[in-house]
Amino acid sequence: MTPMKRPKWDITDIDTWGPGKHELGATIPTSGNSDEFVTGGWRSQTPHIDIDKCTGCMLCYFFCPDASIVIENGKAVDVDLKHCKGCGICAKECPSDAITMTTDQGA
Repeated sequence: MTPMKRPKWDITDIDTWGPGKHELGATIPTSGNSDEFVTGGWRSQTPHIDIDKCTGCMLCYFFCPDASIVIENGKAVDVDLKHCKGCGICAKECPSDAITMTTDQGA
């Protein structure tokens, strides 16, 4: 069996995206009542963002199932660890390898 190639998403028009246009895997960036509950405490891996490597493609933001990527000035700058589950999707989808996962030690 031949492994499937990772798809390359066309994000050239990302500046025009609104509620009606999101690539597969996009999430709604606002939460219902999850702000009231800390849900990231059972995470076994933590994402770390190298701000210098970030190109601002926003794929980590769109793919994050917990809306935990913090964006400032069009770039990923931090992760909301109160809600991040450590799934690693952000790191896997980052085309510039700006996000790495590390094993938490007692966090």
